[in-house]
Amino acid sequence: MKNTYRYLVSIFSFLLFFNMLVCCKKEVVAPVPVVIKEATDVNKFIYNGLKEYYLWADQVPNLMAAKYTVKDSLNAFLNTFTDPNLLFTSLLYKYKTIDKWSFIVDDSQIIDNWIQGISETMGFDFMLARVGSSDNLFGFVRYVFKGSPAEKAGLKRGDLFMKVNDQQLTITNYQTLLFSTSTYKLSLASASSNIISLNGKSVSMTAIQMQENPIQLDTVLNVNNLKVGYLVYNGFNADFDIQLNDVFKRFKDAAIDKLVLDLRYNGGGSVQTAKYLASMIYGTATSKVFFKSQYNTGLQAEIVKEDGAASLSENFTDKILKTSTTAETPINTLSMTKLYVITSDNTASASELLINGLIPYMQVYNVGINTAGKYVASFTIQDWDANGVVNPNNKWAMQPIVVKIANSAGVSDFVDGLVPDYSLEEDIVNLLPFGDQNETLLKAVLNNIKGLPPTAITLKSQKLGLKKVFDTRNISQFSKQMYINQFKKN
Repeated sequence: MKNTYRYLVSIFSFLLFFNMLVCCKKEVVAPVPVVIKEATDVNKFIYNGLKEYYLWADQVPNLMAAKYTVKDSLNAFLNTFTDPNLLFTSLLYKYKTIDKWSFIVDDSQIIDNWIQGISETMGFDFMLARVGSSDNLFGFVRYVFKGSPAEKAGLKRGDLFMKVNDQQLTITNYQTLLFSTSTYKLSLASASSNIISLNGKSVSMTAIQMQENPIQLDTVLNVNNLKVGYLVYNGFNADFDIQLNDVFKRFKDAAIDKLVLDLRYNGGGSVQTAKYLASMIYGTATSKVFFKSQYNTGLQAEIVKEDGAASLSENFTDKILKTSTTAETPINTLSMTKLYVITSDNTASASELLINGLIPYMQVYNVGINTAGKYVASFTIQDWDANGVVNPNNKWAMQPIVVKIANSAGVSDFVDGLVPDYSLEEDIVNLLPFGDQNETLLKAVLNNIKGLPPTAITLKSQKLGLKKVFDTRNISQFSKQMYINQFKKN
């Protein structure tokens, strides 16, 4: 009986303990699955485009991260960016130090206009400078676009100006005075006895949307009984390839002895146009390499697999390809053995490609200062689908650096620019007309053609102690660009 009682107490105790365990146990709640929102079309377009084409993709951790091959992980990363511009710049390699040129826009038409040289403009290129420590500035006109409001107003190369809408330009107000209105009056000035002062003249202009013709001047100079072709060329714009070829026909018909190419204001443009111009100068040697291309590791391997290693080289050509508006056209070539080039720190990208690409084949004599030092090129990327159709819901376009370019000898990476054979700056307060044989840089070239030794030149701007403050070519993200023809994978 006693044992039975103990047995029942034990059973009761166990059941009580078990019940307590059941009662105290927390209810198990099934986890709620985390739903990762699909990233925006714009952010996916930016990421995928840079991963595929960007020259330095291999050196950007977030473009190479294995975890982002998982859709949810990539969406989570992309969703941390509400501003596409910030996503874009975050994925660039050493932005503003190594990669100073890649850019993105929210409307592809902006890039289309840039490539065509179309902008809203008064139509003149200028710089601003100050004398000594003064905060007062003056401007000097470097050149005027053909058919522009500036040309129609009578503005010309070498003109100086001090006031805008009757207000003196200063270090603090020039951006407001010059870039916040589409209409203004410039009060002109003159330099005399080391003093710059108003001369009582003025011009008024209203900006229009126009396309700049990069062929500023072509003429034949008579120099010691030699015929010297002189071309001022301000941009590698494919829309003017036929006109450029016509210039070389005129030079060829004139049987010029020497050629001077003035690239001091040429910030670059189309790589294909550079190839055409090189062929016009050197010759239509279609078996000779003009330049070589290098892409990121994955893209280069794919190009070689599909098209062969030879596709990484571009040779000289004997024709300008057919376009939607022009027929295939034979290249007019001069077959020169020596080229004279005028350069500056605004001579960039496709201009440097031209010079560097010709050096293995001919003597190139440069006068000026070091060029900009840009040996990489971009191309336009849009949000294409598998059939190459642009996503109608995404107008964004980007122009990332995709390729490094070297000449046939493998020379590239000239980060400090191409060094001139004769170093000389432009005399900014004594800008004579293009083609004037006494113009500072042209005169130095012509002296070499005449066989005269280089002589020291004292510039008027040096006597005045001028300090350059602003250059119109530095305000645009599109300056000093070089682009290749679009290619995309379907």
